[in-house]
Amino acid sequence: MDITLIVVLVIALALFFDFTNGFHDTANAMATPIATGAMKPKVAVTLAALLNLVGAFLSTEVAKTISHGIINEGEGGVLITPELIFAGLIGAVVWNMLTWLLGLPSSSSHALFGGLIGAALVGAGINAINIDQVLSKVILPALIAPVTAGVVAYAATKLAYAITRRYDGRPDGRDGFRYAQIFSSSLVALAHGTNDAQKTMGVITLVLVSSGLQAADNDNVQTWVVVTCALAIALGTYMGGWRIIRTLGTGLTDVKPAQGFAAETATAATILASTHLGFALSTTQVASGSVIGSGLGRRGSTVRWGTAGRIGIGWLLTLPAAALVGAVAAWIAHLGPWGIVVDAVIGTVVIVGIFLWSRRDEISHSNVVSDVADSGKAVKIKSNPKPKRKAKP
Repeated sequence: MDITLIVVLVIALALFFDFTNGFHDTANAMATPIATGAMKPKVAVTLAALLNLVGAFLSTEVAKTISHGIINEGEGGVLITPELIFAGLIGAVVWNMLTWLLGLPSSSSHALFGGLIGAALVGAGINAINIDQVLSKVILPALIAPVTAGVVAYAATKLAYAITRRYDGRPDGRDGFRYAQIFSSSLVALAHGTNDAQKTMGVITLVLVSSGLQAADNDNVQTWVVVTCALAIALGTYMGGWRIIRTLGTGLTDVKPAQGFAAETATAATILASTHLGFALSTTQVASGSVIGSGLGRRGSTVRWGTAGRIGIGWLLTLPAAALVGAVAAWIAHLGPWGIVVDAVIGTVVIVGIFLWSRRDEISHSNVVSDVADSGKAVKIKSNPKPKRKAKP
């Protein structure tokens, strides 16, 4: 099969993954402000899409981690071919769509890493994977970032309630935080663009390098790659956000403005710091950790460990499951040009089938729950008592 055609197929699939990433992660930034009434759903989704677009232009450190960090280079160039990258993307997209349909908390980022690693292992062997980079810039951030965000959110929530202690005993006199949430949620959306959009930029750069269309020692992301990836994730955020927002239900209705502000600030700070260091972390995990941390920071809360465990299982399964799908797709791709065609046909059938199934089923809070909403349900919070009216003399 012509190398140019394969490159075009990989770029198209990468941009589709970027699109799915957008609608997967809309709730990370906008779940809490919508739940607390800080912003109307349509306004929130539009704002998130615009800020994702802007954020994608602010940094390329994470993209360089993907294109020149995870996959090793050998004497003949990068130890992975465009065919294998195509197979890895199939693994990422299929897992992304499947978890979206099932409401299983997952990370779009880890689905991407898993798919690429699985395909590389089958097609090029263990030497194709830079284990040190995977551990230091993918695995460790996945373990540390959610905990860090949770601790920061816990402390911020404690501080917010301590400062506004005079409102204790009222239904919720901390409405000033509702306006602050507009800023903090916007910062999360901007941070999401700086980290998640770059992962697709890195994949496209990787395929350009592996096909000889870009020098192996050139880790710069081309302008057209930045623009197309920014547009894809922004469009996904806007178009797919409605489905995610409709799944919020009661998951975050107990989140108060002070908690939402603390959680969003912690999420944004963690993502921006990681982006600066080139860590390709999961923004979903960070947002979930922040929501749980902020819930625990409010008095009268208890953790629903069953739901928290479900979130954890989703995190653990994503990378190996996507790697398995990517490995199978890579094995098929090795059959020759027809292998790519078979991969493309099977992938298209599965993706279209999942989409049609989602349209057929009624979307409700019982079958599809957003990642951040699940995190909200992991913390049970008692409502503040309503003030008693004084009897008239």
